Amino acid sequence: MEFTVSQIAELLSGKIEGDGSQKVSRLDKIQEGKTGGISFLSNLKYEPYIYTTSSSAVIVSLDFEPVKPITTTLIRVKDPYSAFTQLLEAYAQFTKQSKVGVEQPSYMDDSSKMGEGGYRAAFSYISKNCKIGDQVSIYGQAYIGDNVQIGDRCIIHAGAKIYKDTIIGNDCEIHPNVVIGADGFGFAPQEDKTYKNIPQLGNVIIEDKVSIGSNSTIDCATMGSTIIKKGVKIDNLVQIAHNVIIGENTVIAAQSGISGSTEIGKNCIIAGQVGIIGHLKIADNTTIGAKTGISKSITKSGQTIFGYMGFEMKEFLRSYSIFKNLPSLQNKIKELEKKQ
Repeated sequence: MEFTVSQIAELLSGKIEGDGSQKVSRLDKIQEGKTGGISFLSNLKYEPYIYTTSSSAVIVSLDFEPVKPITTTLIRVKDPYSAFTQLLEAYAQFTKQSKVGVEQPSYMDDSSKMGEGGYRAAFSYISKNCKIGDQVSIYGQAYIGDNVQIGDRCIIHAGAKIYKDTIIGNDCEIHPNVVIGADGFGFAPQEDKTYKNIPQLGNVIIEDKVSIGSNSTIDCATMGSTIIKKGVKIDNLVQIAHNVIIGENTVIAAQSGISGSTEIGKNCIIAGQVGIIGHLKIADNTTIGAKTGISKSITKSGQTIFGYMGFEMKEFLRSYSIFKNLPSLQNKIKELEKKQ
């Protein structure tokens, strides 16, 4: 499928510098760009490649000023990264093969209902009293338990397991092998040092436009609901425990874990391998760096937290500059003690 540079610039509301009649048919990395491809430059670390790339066109910012001659055509936009994302979305829409209908063998209980324009792959399973909206795709080996509600235009990928009473909004994507609504980690210690299982009677509520990455798990609440609010993006291999609440448009990277009953604010960024203990509150607009451990609530909005245990990033860096010099400082102290 080919498009002219002019057509792409119109889609992105961009300004062309160069030959707008060139045709492109691929999306290329700028460092690997070939004729017929289109690339983008957002991170100036990659600027040297724009002077050598063979891409037919490159999306750049409005204020980009080249320091060497450029042979490729430029499309100037306000935000190159967002523009390229928009282009990826358009390309995906053009190239995806939408499947509609029911493959066999698959199962849906007679008490459940599925809207129009949907797809059920072979070996998918839908249990009792489920309500599934329009244009929902459910792929092979996916399991949907009793009383589950799924909104319109959702994608349930292969092997995903959605347990009873889960509620999912519109335009959500559940990636392969996600488990939603399994029991939370609830055990009561006994006098004889054993543990008694605490029944987990709540559910999971996932609002609109949420993406959940492969092999992530979201536990049902002990009572009430575990809630993932609108626009949340969860990476692969993330664990979210019972009764957790994740605020709107928060993003969570891989291998992070959030313990029970913690509330995360909106517009937060949680990097990889973060651990957060239970019953805390994390303020809106908080950024938590990779491998950080959070043991107390964060009440001030807009902070960047780093380190183990985590504290404000500037304080951590000042402390670390001392910590890494402790061996040499210790040797100096020993030398001074010898002189006394």
